[in-house]
Amino acid sequence: MKEIICLKDVRREYRMGHNIVTALDGVSFTINEGEFVSIMGPSGSGKTTCMNLIGCLDRPTSGLVRIGGEDISLLSDRALAALRSRTLGFVFQQYHLIPSMTVLENVMLPLRYQGVEKSRWKELAVSALERVDLGDRMNHLPHELSGGQNQRAAIARAVVGSPKIILADEPTGALDSQTGKTVLSIFSDINASGATVIIVTHDPLVGAQAKRLVKILDGRLD
Repeated sequence: MKEIICLKDVRREYRMGHNIVTALDGVSFTINEGEFVSIMGPSGSGKTTCMNLIGCLDRPTSGLVRIGGEDISLLSDRALAALRSRTLGFVFQQYHLIPSMTVLENVMLPLRYQGVEKSRWKELAVSALERVDLGDRMNHLPHELSGGQNQRAAIARAVVGSPKIILADEPTGALDSQTGKTVLSIFSDINASGATVIIVTHDPLVGAQAKRLVKILDGRLD
């Protein structure tokens, strides 16, 4: 299998006043194309820092982070944003849908920044929404949907541009257990279609749904 994510001896340090806080301390692992992986750890373990590096939202203090074959430390901010846009789809715990836009408009939004022809936006967005069983809710505003429906809309937005990697941060954290199971089932289906899926969570029950588990504790692999 072909590598799509590589962290090698990664350190990430932050300055807090006069102190240096080490969030990641020599973390190394590889994820191959098509894997379904959970990165799991308690609050403060370093999993969010790890997610931000994989998501091209941050850079390591030292060590190698390679996403889609690109060493992110060598990229300009513009090149990093371009890599993020074409390679990654993000799903967040609190959905981050724009409240004044319909579900369809929210899902179309990433396509604008990916350079997709405007004539294709609606077609692709409708297809993504039907994939998560929201075809009948696309003209509603986010506040008119349940939490589970909002999360499914967020997943549709993440997959609409067919990114190679789906990165989900505590995607079931705001949902009841049954709705959470439905959302995790959708991630399994997305993975089965060929995308690499990474779920970042503190919940062992959620982590157990992935095919592989990466545990982080106190900034190191556990």
